[in-house]
Amino acid sequence: MGLEKKLKFLDVYSIASGAMISSGIFILPGLAYGKAGPGMILSYVLSGLIAFIGIMAIVELTTAMPKTGGDYFFVNKTFGPMLGTISGILSWFAISLKASLAIFGISEVLGKIIFGQPTYLQMTGIGIITIIIFGILNIVGVDVASKFEVIIVMLLIFLIIVYVVVGFKTMKMENFIPFVRNFYTKETLTVGEKINSIIGVSAFVFISYGGLLQTATVGEEVINPKKNIPKGIIVSIISIVFLYGLLLLVTVGNTPNDSYLMNSLTPVADIAKIFMGDFGFYIIVIASMLAFISTGNAGIMAASRYPIALSRDGLLPKKIAKVHIKFKTPIYSIVITGIFIGVTQLFPLESLAKVASAVVLLAYVLTNLAVIILRESGVRNYQPTFKAPLYPWIQIGSIIVFTWFIFKLGAFPGIILICFILTGFIIYYKFGKNNKNKEYALLHLMLRITEGIELDHNLEEELRDIIHEREEIELDIFDELVKNAIILDIEEKKSIYDILDENFEIFSKNIGITKNRFIKLFIEREEKSTTIINTFTAIPHIVLNENDNFKLFIIRGKEGIFLKDKDENIHAIFLFIGCPRCSRVHLKSLATIAFLTGEDDFEERWLKAPNENYLRDMILLSKRKRWN
Repeated sequence: MGLEKKLKFLDVYSIASGAMISSGIFILPGLAYGKAGPGMILSYVLSGLIAFIGIMAIVELTTAMPKTGGDYFFVNKTFGPMLGTISGILSWFAISLKASLAIFGISEVLGKIIFGQPTYLQMTGIGIITIIIFGILNIVGVDVASKFEVIIVMLLIFLIIVYVVVGFKTMKMENFIPFVRNFYTKETLTVGEKINSIIGVSAFVFISYGGLLQTATVGEEVINPKKNIPKGIIVSIISIVFLYGLLLLVTVGNTPNDSYLMNSLTPVADIAKIFMGDFGFYIIVIASMLAFISTGNAGIMAASRYPIALSRDGLLPKKIAKVHIKFKTPIYSIVITGIFIGVTQLFPLESLAKVASAVVLLAYVLTNLAVIILRESGVRNYQPTFKAPLYPWIQIGSIIVFTWFIFKLGAFPGIILICFILTGFIIYYKFGKNNKNKEYALLHLMLRITEGIELDHNLEEELRDIIHEREEIELDIFDELVKNAIILDIEEKKSIYDILDENFEIFSKNIGITKNRFIKLFIEREEKSTTIINTFTAIPHIVLNENDNFKLFIIRGKEGIFLKDKDENIHAIFLFIGCPRCSRVHLKSLATIAFLTGEDDFEERWLKAPNENYLRDMILLSKRKRWN
C-alpha cells in the first residue's frame, strides 16, 4: 500500500523550516560567538549560502524521484544497494539524532517549568513522553503532523520577527568592532586566521541547515511534487538564512559584554531579557520551545521514512514497510525510529551534534555526486522537473566544500562516522547481499565506457513508474496493452510477411492459430483496405472469432517495412489481434496511436530509441490524455 499524497507547498516549507529552526540558532550562537565573535553572523550566512548551493542537487533529485527515503533512494539508484544501505542508515541516524537534540531541549525547558531543578531521571521521562506524543501524531496521519508543523512554524517565525523588530532599536554598533575575534584564545588574529575562523564556525553551525535533508524523505507524500518541492525548499532556505542573519545581528548588537554571550547556552533568550525584560525572555523561551517541538516532530516524520524505504528494497525486514490500513502511515517504521531516539536520550549532546553534522555533510557529498553520475549515465527516464544550474561546476564545488567541512569537524565525528558506515555494511551483508538484480546509474555510466557490461531495463522501468506517480497519471487500457506488448525491432528492410513468418513462434504463443491461417487473415485484411495511415505508420488488425483477448504487437523497422509495394518505407507497425467484441478498445487504441504519431518529433524519437525497451517507454511516457 502506498503512502497518501497530502502535503502542499506550505507543508513542505514548514517541514523544511521547522527542521532548521532549532538548537542551531537558539543554543549554538553562544559557542559560535566565542570562536569568531560577531563574525559568526557571517559564518551562519556563509553556511546557509553553501547549504543553498548544495541543496540544489537534492531538489533536482527529489523532483526526478519523489520517493520515500529521500537521499537514501537517490544514492541507492545511483550507486547501488550496498552504498544505498549505508547512506540510508547514516541519514536515519543523523535525522534521528537531530530530533533527539530537540527533544533534549524540550525536556530541559519543561523540566525547569515543572520541577525547577529537574533530575536526570525526570528529564529522561519527559523526553520519552514527548517521543510517544510525536509518534502518535505521525501514526495518526502525515496531514495531522504536517498541519501541526505549519502552525508551530508560523508562530515561531512571528515571535522571531517580534524579537528582531524590538531589538533593532537598541543595538550598539561598537559591539561589532572588531568584527572577527576568538574569545577563547584571546589572541589578535591575522587576516588569514580570521577567514579560517569564519569558515571553521560555518562548518560547526552547518547542522542549523541540516533540516533541508528531511524534506526530501516525504517527497512521495507531496501533492504536485515537481512544483511544491522546489518552491517549498528554496523559499524555506532563503527566508531562514535571512531570518538567522537578522536575529544574530540583533543578538550581538544588544549583548552587554563579550563574556555574557559566549558563556550562554540560551543566548537569544538571555539577550531578549536585556532589552525586553521578562516578557521578552519568555517570548524567546516559548519560541525556542516551539522550535524544539517542530524539529522533534519533523525529525520523527522524516527519519521514519528511511527504514520503510530500506525495507521496500529488501534491505531490512519487509514488515517494517507495512503501512497502516486506516491511517496510511508507516507505523512500524515510526515506532522503531521513536525507540532509537529514546535510546539516544542517554548519549552526550555535543558529540552527537557534530556526528549529525558530519553525516548530513556526507549526504550532501553523495547527492551532488549522484547528480553528476545520473546526468552522465545516459539513463533516459531520469527526468527531473528542476535542474540544478551551472552543471557540473556547482556539484564539483559542493563536493569539495562539504568534504572539507567534514574534516573541519575533527577526528571524533570521523571515527563515529566510520562506525556507522560499518553498521550499514553489516545490515547490507545480512539482508541485501543476495539482491543482485538491482540496476543503478553507475552501471549505466560504466556501460558507456566499456562494452563488457550487460544490463536489463529495470532502472529505467522504475524511473518510468516514478514519473507516472509524480505526474499522478492513471494508466489506461492502451498503456496496459503497451506494457504487455511484444515489440520486435527489425534491423534491415523486410516484407511484413517475412517478418510474420520468421517470428511466428512469438505470435503463436499469444493467439493459438496456425501460421498459414495467421498470414492468410493478415493478407485478407490488407486486401480489403490498406492499414497504412501515413508514410511512416501502419495499424493492421486481425479479428479472431474464437478469441476473447485483445493483443498488441509492435514492430519497428529501422530501415523500413513494406506491406505490398517495395517502395513503401513503413517504420512503425501497431498490429492488433482481437475479437468482434473488442471494437471499443480497438477504436480507442487507434485514436491514441493517431495522437502519438501526430506529435512533431514522433518519427525522430521512434528511430533514435536505442531498443524495444525504450520504444515502450516512449509510448508510456507520452503526454496524452488517458481515456479510462
